Amino acid sequence: METNNKQMLFLTLTKLRAWVFLALLLILFEVWSHTIYGRSFLANPYNLKSLAFFAAIPLLLALGQTFVIISAGIDLSVGFIMGLAAVISAKAVAYFGAMGLPDFPAVMLGIMVACLVAIIPGIINGILISSLGVPPFIGTLGMYGVARGAAFLFAGGMTVSVSNSILKWLGNGLIMGVPVLVIIVAIACIISHFLLSQTRFGQHTYAMGDNKAAADRAGINTKFLTIKIYALAGLFAGIAGALYTARFSAGSAQAGEPLLLISIAIVVIGGASLFGGSGTISGTIAGALVIAVIQYGLVYVNIEPFWQFIAVGIVIILSVLAEQAQSKLWGAK
Repeated sequence: METNNKQMLFLTLTKLRAWVFLALLLILFEVWSHTIYGRSFLANPYNLKSLAFFAAIPLLLALGQTFVIISAGIDLSVGFIMGLAAVISAKAVAYFGAMGLPDFPAVMLGIMVACLVAIIPGIINGILISSLGVPPFIGTLGMYGVARGAAFLFAGGMTVSVSNSILKWLGNGLIMGVPVLVIIVAIACIISHFLLSQTRFGQHTYAMGDNKAAADRAGINTKFLTIKIYALAGLFAGIAGALYTARFSAGSAQAGEPLLLISIAIVVIGGASLFGGSGTISGTIAGALVIAVIQYGLVYVNIEPFWQFIAVGIVIILSVLAEQAQSKLWGAK
């Protein structure tokens, strides 16, 4: 009986491993901050705002990646789709502004154009994988190159700057002390959670990731579902690119390059299996916060930023080991 209780406790901890990692990291930096600086890490509003900014845009990419990974896929193109969207949004907002449109409609139209452009490679990814039988790794790796080249071509190899008061407010403004950027990402998280947990689309995504053949036999149109999932990943990358432009008042083809592997790491740390069939939006949120705390926390305590890579790598390895232990325990039951 005692052994069973220990196993259940271990299973619970492994399921909530992202939140456990987050709690341990916050405790570590809180103690470190009190010891070195004599002040609180968590009770500092500036630190909390910085953590939110660090987590926001990578989390957007990871939301789309969550759906893809749960479906037993992978999307290596989202980083440069984000870069393409960043460039397109900057150029589109500047173009509509030059046409004489006020700042607000210019921004809305620019973001819509960027998102529509970002959905196109997502749809192509889905068609390549579902209809032409291209493995997700190879298909999205090819789109990685296409999106990368297109982004640099549209940008002319340069950063595209844009000046728009509404765009700047979206990336840096506050509503009751909360960054607008964070509010937008929070809304995206709520919508994603609803899609994944409360709709047929989400149920079918889990079913296809768990067993595609069984999903086909159950009457699920897995080809069309795959296209929708990768299009959704493209949409999130488009929103991330537009918000990157809003944050820095400039679009860069390389905006999402360092975030590709981070988006996958966030989903894995959050508890999703790379074999598909499992994962949650709440876990992805926790995974994004874990990486944000590592990145900002190490800068805060004045440790060389290169240690971020080591720390994130260790957390990923521990997360995968926890998942394997969880699978073995479930198999033993």
